[in-house]
Parts: sequence; C-alpha cells; structure tokens
Amino acid sequence: MQRPLLISLALLVLVVPALLLAFQFSSKAPPGLKYEPVEFADLPGWSETDLSVALPALMRSCEKLDTLPSGRRLPGNAIGGRVSDWAAPCASLLQASTDTDIRRVLATHFAPLAVSLSGETAGTFTGYYEALLRGSLQKSERFSTPLYGRPPELVMVNLGDFRSDLTGRRVAGKVENGRLVPYPNRASIEAGALANRALEVLWVDSPVDAYFLHVQGSGRVLMPDGSFMGIGYAAQNGHPNQLIGRHLLQTGAIPREKMSGQAIRAWLADNPEAVQQVLNTDPSFVFFREIDVGDGPFGSANVPLTAEVSLAVDRKHLPLHAPVWLSTSHPNPAGEQAEDQTFNRLMVAQDTGGAISGEIRGDVFWGFGDRAEEIAGRMANEGKYWLILPKALAEQASDSR
Repeated sequence: MQRPLLISLALLVLVVPALLLAFQFSSKAPPGLKYEPVEFADLPGWSETDLSVALPALMRSCEKLDTLPSGRRLPGNAIGGRVSDWAAPCASLLQASTDTDIRRVLATHFAPLAVSLSGETAGTFTGYYEALLRGSLQKSERFSTPLYGRPPELVMVNLGDFRSDLTGRRVAGKVENGRLVPYPNRASIEAGALANRALEVLWVDSPVDAYFLHVQGSGRVLMPDGSFMGIGYAAQNGHPNQLIGRHLLQTGAIPREKMSGQAIRAWLADNPEAVQQVLNTDPSFVFFREIDVGDGPFGSANVPLTAEVSLAVDRKHLPLHAPVWLSTSHPNPAGEQAEDQTFNRLMVAQDTGGAISGEIRGDVFWGFGDRAEEIAGRMANEGKYWLILPKALAEQASDSR
C-alpha cells in the first residue's frame, strides 16, 4: 500500500519540491553519506531505555516480512537487503517478550550503524498523529466538507517499476487520448471538479480539519451516533505538497519563531474569510478510504503504526522495516513554556512522508489524542539516528562507504 503523505504538523512550514513530477532522478547515495559501525553501548540512553516498548512494532514488521518471498528486497534503500537476510533475526525477535530478550537478540543478530552526511550527524525530527474529526455519512448544513474516495480514473505510477534509477519516485494523473496528464489540483477539486459523482466517503464539519487530515494521512471521525469511523489514505492527486505554513510565513501572517500547527489553526480561526484561499495554495489533494478503527493507521510498510515507536523516514536512504535508534527531544505536552523532553528510543522505520526528505530526517508517529496532537504540532527538533541491520548487511553497508 502506498501512503506517502503522513506529514508532521510542523512541516506545514515547508515547501516540498515538485520531485514527484520529476523523471530525472538518481537512486545513488549522495556523496559523503556514510553508515559507520558503532557499539550498542555507544547509543545515547541505551542502557536506561526499556526496549520492550518497541516490541509490538518489531513484531509487526517481522510478521509482515514473513509473508513475503525470501528473495524480495526490503522496500527502501538497498542496504536493507532481502527478506531472507532478516529470517533468522526476525525468528528470534518473534520469540522475545522482555527488554532482556530484545537486547540479547540485537546483540546476537544485529549491529548499529551511525548515519552521517559529510561528517554531519544531526538532522531534523518532527512528529505526526492520528487526527480527530467530526462527520456524517449525510451532507447537511453542519457537515458540508467532503472527504473523497479514490476516483476510478486516477492512475498512480511507481516509476521504479520502469527504471531502476527512479526507484522511490511516483507520479499520478489520468489518461486522456493515450497520454498520462496531471489530475486536477486542490483548487479545481474544491471548485467542484469531482462534484455529483458520488465519490464522497463522508462529510465533515470543518474544511480546516479536513486539510489537516490530508496532511496527517489518517484519522478517526466521530459520527452523530457517538461511534468512530476510521479513515485512511487511499491515493493522492500527484501534485507536490506546498504546505500552507510556508505561505503564511511568506505573507507575514505568522512569524517564523511562532510557527506551529497550533499557530496555523489559530490564524485560520481568526481569518475565516481567507481559509479557502490559503488552503488552495497547496495543490496536493488526498483521497481516503474507510478503515477499521481497531487497526489504527497503516504506514507505507503496510503494517499498523505503533505510537511513539513507528518512524517515517526517507526511503532513499533507509530501508523500511529496519530498527532505528533515535536520540532527539520533543515538545513538552504541558505547553510551549515547558522545557523540551529528551527522547531516546528504539524505533522501527515503518512509514514515509511527502515532506520526509533527507539523509538524516524522520517523523515520529505520536498516536491519537490531545497529547499526540500537542507534541506533533510543535515538534521540529534536532536529533540523530543509528540504523540497526542484521550483522552481515551492516558489514556490507559500512564496507560500501
């Protein structure tokens, strides 16, 4: 399943280059990118952290790999090897149940690699969450903003299926006269390009909440009868993300030092007459499908995400399903005046994002609820990570550099 648009609220301040439409792309690693072997004891907070928190995510990835052909490459960077390379490590992980078990498995089967670019080890780490909306299956005066399902004519193309140097790149559009042409952008869709086609999955009560759902990629919708409906990513119109925070910065609406997801929501609430104009500055548009609330949102690795353990990464540089040691900090959920909190955690690369681009870059999934939204909305913190691979693959990755 492709679900490349889970993006942190903090990334509403960024503009993503129009790479989805670019056919000139090389999958070669940038000069200076290195994966250097280190010891587990060298990882910040290694001895003080309970590794069992990561066990559900590790098991989900291992269980997924167990269903795939042994010769298939892991999705993402080729240093992840093939499914067969993970068979013995995963078999041991699936038997683990405690922090001690996980440490023993990691020491036996895995090795950590420090990731750096031209000697620089620090990058930016943000957060995302599962959104909450209010909606109905019936359109009404209150519930008037549609969430659309995937149009049948929308074609999504994985360019890596055609050229190896385009691995990780996708385009989307529709076929007209034998040619793939761009699909309508957000402004056209909001103006009625998909109206009267019965494509609505449901209706929600806020265009702003709907936009934030487009950014997050999945959420839960509180229905009039008090039940929840799960909603997840189905497709995207192929236009690049031009997230509205950048527009609000450029126009001076929000100063850079005040920028956050919460600040964007506040500005839009104070300027209701400008909401649609601002939203239309982002041409990207996401289509949705109903999902089981109990399953939670799925990541690009096609496994359910685990709060505070699943990490969205740039698959050009890291393989999906791989463990990652993350050392960063995050905003204090008590509020902006409270000091940021240290975050050292065993994570699993289980997702990607339209704005998650770079060698040392990641997006932490914080789960569902007010706390998750509060942290994700303000998180854009410096951090480092270490890729953890089966020993043979780790040796190959370090030798290749």
